[in-house]
Amino acid sequence: MATTSTPTTNVTLKLLIDTKGHKVLYAESGKEFVDFLFTIMSLPVGTVIRLLSKDSMVGSLGKLYDSIESIGDIYMLPDCNKDTLLKPKAVIGSGDASLLLTNEESVAQKKVFMCVNYHRYVADDPRAICPQCRNSLSTEVPYVAPQATTAESSGGGRGYVKDVVTYMIMDNLEVKPMSTISCITMLNKFNVKEVGSLEEKVVHLGMDEGLKLLKASLESNSVLTNVFLGTKEA
Repeated sequence: MATTSTPTTNVTLKLLIDTKGHKVLYAESGKEFVDFLFTIMSLPVGTVIRLLSKDSMVGSLGKLYDSIESIGDIYMLPDCNKDTLLKPKAVIGSGDASLLLTNEESVAQKKVFMCVNYHRYVADDPRAICPQCRNSLSTEVPYVAPQATTAESSGGGRGYVKDVVTYMIMDNLEVKPMSTISCITMLNKFNVKEVGSLEEKVVHLGMDEGLKLLKASLESNSVLTNVFLGTKEA
């Protein structure tokens, strides 16, 4: 996994831990962590491999990534940019949720390009060819991002879920709205008899934890336990 400086975030999780079973039963969180989890579903495969490093990938995708990196440009089509495969543009949520996956340097400002004749064609690759004049679309033009709405400015409209709800995240990353009934149901499901064996723990998340969660989500059904409790000592 690549080593990078870990940005500070305000994302926290409250874990409910079964100390006897050495297991996270569930976690409570607000909007930011759920937005982070939902963002994982939007990540291109190439972005996942690059974030985790190709050597730590399970299966053969790391080797496929390495092949694309090493194949000579002479074998690629002239208008094909390998970075579209190796470094695809990912839609990563704004705010603290985005800092759980990447630092600011890796989130590139969106760029679009036109030809020198300013025909009505744009591309995100400056090597693309204008269909009208056949010149490359190499002239960068200003990109105007959508303005935040009133709801977004108050923190309720960006990302995926509303921020007025507390969410329950299971060990396998199943997400549902938090309720008293759902908590009781979970305790019954795991056959918790001794309340004294339960422990609450608040964890603060940064980029290191975000990458560990991403990696564990591809390998395990006990993601929260693996990341925050680790392997039980013999």
